[in-house]
Amino acid sequence: MRKDLDEFYKRKEFLKDENRSESVKKRHGKGSRTARENIDDLCDKDSFNELGSLITAGQTKRFSKEELIKKTPADGLVSGIGNINGKSFGKEISKCCVLSYDYMVLAGTQGGFNHKKTDRLISIAKKGNLPIVFFVEGGGGRPGDVDFDAVNSGGLDLPTWTEYAKLSGKVPRISIVSGNCFAGNAAIAGCSDLIIATKNSSIGMAGPSMIREGGLGDFKASEIGPSKIQYENGVIDILVENEKEAVEKVKLYLSFFQGNKSKWKTRNQNQLHDLIPEDRKYAYDVTKILECIFDENSVLELRGGFAKNMITSLARIEGKPVGIIANSTKHLGGAIDSDASEKASRFMQLCDAFNLPLISFCDTPGFMVGPTHEKLGLVRKTSRFFINGANLNIPIITIILRKAYGLGAMAMAGGSFHQSYMTLSWQTGEFGPMGLEASVELGFKKELESTKTKKERDKLYNKLVKEAYNRGKAINAASTMEIDEVIDPKETRNWISNGLNSHSNGKENNSNFIDSW
Repeated sequence: MRKDLDEFYKRKEFLKDENRSESVKKRHGKGSRTARENIDDLCDKDSFNELGSLITAGQTKRFSKEELIKKTPADGLVSGIGNINGKSFGKEISKCCVLSYDYMVLAGTQGGFNHKKTDRLISIAKKGNLPIVFFVEGGGGRPGDVDFDAVNSGGLDLPTWTEYAKLSGKVPRISIVSGNCFAGNAAIAGCSDLIIATKNSSIGMAGPSMIREGGLGDFKASEIGPSKIQYENGVIDILVENEKEAVEKVKLYLSFFQGNKSKWKTRNQNQLHDLIPEDRKYAYDVTKILECIFDENSVLELRGGFAKNMITSLARIEGKPVGIIANSTKHLGGAIDSDASEKASRFMQLCDAFNLPLISFCDTPGFMVGPTHEKLGLVRKTSRFFINGANLNIPIITIILRKAYGLGAMAMAGGSFHQSYMTLSWQTGEFGPMGLEASVELGFKKELESTKTKKERDKLYNKLVKEAYNRGKAINAASTMEIDEVIDPKETRNWISNGLNSHSNGKENNSNFIDSW
């Protein structure tokens, strides 16, 4: 072998996990995988081309070149271009930029040279319109890179976050967190469209040292933004057991932005007749309805731990990807509060940015009102729901499952029942400017107060509620063209599919960004 080629291969040896056996052993002992193991699992076999593998940490004033080559391979960031889901969507569509901080190198911190690598991959993603998948475990900025002190004294002249944020709404951007993710690493996660995190993860805008030195207390890493809290508050979109499951979810999520599938299976649609109780006061599991209507095993729920009264999911129908919003009567009776409004609004942006039609399943008594909720900025947050709905370029198909009352129901349809491309209702649908009970209490207050006994009042009240229910039944709403049609639940799938096939489906390249929240 030529000497120059031999030198090249010897240098490459330092990148391999087998040459860092002790570090790998520690990693595996904690139930985690190495950066290269995760990338190998994520990318199609032999498809990953690594870029910037020969750089080392910017610490030549502190260590010899040989030490840096041995101890800081690739400057703690493995990055390159690979294929994900190539067998399903082809090599061209499946190309992605993949990056992973290497926790075995300086705790996955962000060094000067690995920032340059990140910036380079971001520019490639922008030029090639490529999705970005980023394993972001690490401790944030690295103050020990003294080689950069003379040219960047504050470490603040960095384009990384700006350029990454500019890709919002242009290409899918996914962050995976396992273990500790603090400061700059967490900021990358927060700028992403999707955060997938393992249960052992902690995500925070500062780690223990920064918090302690700032005089804000002494905390363990596990106490700062643990996964349970971050999942419940909506920071984490998908919570998983381990990195293997995280990679599986990345592949599934990414597939919705890679195209249609030619093969799919469906469940027996007759099951839909039994999934809503005959008693209108009983709650039910709306996810069972979604799983029945959409292609088998295609429904992927996002932010499932946050605002549980609003379901946001991706799914397929006849192989075509769509977005779903749905009220869950198991939580707050399906009423829409501030968190649910923001959750649905942000999901609308995601669907609109990537041209995914939106299917809305409405069963809500309206917005959750009262002094407690007004303290949370309800007026502005629910209005965001209307603004986003009014400015969507994608089609919305609204299905009324049961309750459709007031402004909340209108928001579920994009702002108005005729804002949707189609507004359909099951026979169980019921309509009104507010909940039946409240409308009776307000509209017939004098009549109810004039009754002499509680028994007499209850009898009148029940009679008036029944009359209001009959006036607002789906069949009557359809007779005035307030909705487009009443359908048999088992025909829902066909109506959605035919509706999407008859629509031009929005703009090819939407310039809108997606809010981080």
